Amino acid sequence: MKLKSVYVCSNCGETSPRWMGRCPSCGSWNTMNEDVVAEAPKAGTPAARQAAAARQEGVTTLTARRLSEISTTEEKSRILTGISELDRVLGGGIVLGGVVLLSGEPGVGKSTMLLQLCGAISNQHSVLYITGEESVRQVKLRAARLKVPQDNIFLAAENDVDEICGLIEKEKPDLVVIDSIQTMRCMDISSSSGTVSQVKESAARLLAVAKKQEIPMFIVGHVNKDGAIAGPKVMEHIVDTVLYFEGDKMLPYRILRAAKNRYGSTNELGMFDMTGTGLAEIENPSQMLLEGRPLGVSGNCVACTMEGSRPILSEIQALATKTNFPAPRRACSGYDYNRMNLLIAVLEKRAGYFFGNLDVYVNIVGGIALRDTACDLAVCLSMVSSLLDRPVSDKLIAIGEVGLGGEVRSVPNLEQRLHEAERIGFERAVIPKHSLAHLNAADYPGMKLVGAAYIADAINALKNDRL
Repeated sequence: MKLKSVYVCSNCGETSPRWMGRCPSCGSWNTMNEDVVAEAPKAGTPAARQAAAARQEGVTTLTARRLSEISTTEEKSRILTGISELDRVLGGGIVLGGVVLLSGEPGVGKSTMLLQLCGAISNQHSVLYITGEESVRQVKLRAARLKVPQDNIFLAAENDVDEICGLIEKEKPDLVVIDSIQTMRCMDISSSSGTVSQVKESAARLLAVAKKQEIPMFIVGHVNKDGAIAGPKVMEHIVDTVLYFEGDKMLPYRILRAAKNRYGSTNELGMFDMTGTGLAEIENPSQMLLEGRPLGVSGNCVACTMEGSRPILSEIQALATKTNFPAPRRACSGYDYNRMNLLIAVLEKRAGYFFGNLDVYVNIVGGIALRDTACDLAVCLSMVSSLLDRPVSDKLIAIGEVGLGGEVRSVPNLEQRLHEAERIGFERAVIPKHSLAHLNAADYPGMKLVGAAYIADAINALKNDRL
C-alpha cells in the first residue's frame, strides 16, 4: 500500500496536494494541516478492478420500517439523567442512539461532569466509560473524590476505535462515554492520533455503532487556541448535539450551552457551581448573579435576559470618567462592543448626553455574556447614571430595546421577565410604554410598571427621582 501526503483544511475538510496559506474552499487562513493517507489505485489496474466490486441491481441487505411503527414515547426514547440543568440543555434527557459532542477549555470540568452523569444514571442503567487520556486508576481516584456510585460503571483505557466498537457491541451498555475523540485512533489509518483523518474516521465509526445499537454516546472534544472544536468541521455535522462547557477559571461557576441540538432548543442554558466535590447545579442563577451588588452606587442597573425559556437577571455596571488620551477609550466585558458604541451615539444625538471626552467602560457582573437587545435600556441608564453620578434605585429593573431614533421598543417574553424580577424582590420596572396596554397590572401586585416611550423619558424620570 502506497502512502502519500495531503493537506486537509481543519475547518471544512477540503484537501490539497500542496500546502496553502488560505483554504480555497472556505477561505479560512492557516487551517491546512498535513496528513498521510493511502494512495488510491489507478483506474484500469487490477487493484482498482478488485477494489470496485460491481453492484447488482435490486440486491441489498437493507430493510425499511414503516414510520408509524417506530416508537416515539418519551419514556422509551429518552433517559433522564437526574441532573436537571443538563436535561434542560439536552431538551428533556438523553435520546437513545444520540451522539453528544461535549467541548470546552482544558480544566473547565468536562470529565468531571461526565463522571457525575455516569454516577447519576448508574442506579438504573449500565455505563461504559472509555478513557484515552487517563488510566483506570486515575478515573477511580476522581470517582472516589466525587463520591459517585461505582457498581454499575465499567471502565476501559483504550485508544483503538475498532476494539472499542467491539466492546460496545459485546457489552451493550445503556450509555457510552468517550474521553476523548482526539486520543482515539483507527489502526488501518497510518496518521497519528488527533489528525483530521483520524478524528473524522473515529467519529464516523463510533457514530455508526451508536446508531445501529441505539446506545447514547457522549464524546469529549478538545478545543484549539481560537476556542473552536479541534478537528474537522464535519465532526460537528454528523453528531446530534454539540455542547460547549464555558467558564472562567477564576470564577467558580460554569455555563453549559448547546450550539446544535436535533432534539431540543439551542437557546437553553445550564449553570453549575464548581465545588470541591464536583459540579453542583445552580437552580436560581438570578439570585446568584445579584448577590453582593453595591447599593446606592451610580452606574449600576439590573437587566433581564432570556436564555431559552429561562429569564436571568444580571447586573450591568458602567463607568464614565474623564479621558487622558487624545481619543476616548471604550471597553466592555460581557457585552457587545459595537452595540455599546451605538447606544452612546443614541444618547448623544437623541438625549443630549455627551461622552465625547469621556472614557466609557461597561461590565456585566459575573462574567456572563449578554446578547439580548432587551438589555439596551439598562445599559443606557447605567451609563447616564455614571455620567450624572446619580444612582439608579436598587429596587428598579429596566427592560427594553433602544432604537436609533431613541425610542424604547418592545421585547419578547416580557411577562416572564417581569415575574422573575418580582420573584427576586424588585418593586419597579421601566418597560416600553406601548407594552403597558398588553399587560395587566393586577398580575404584578408587588411591582409598579413605568412606561417609557423614548430613552429621554426614562432618563428624565431618573433625574427627577421618580423611579
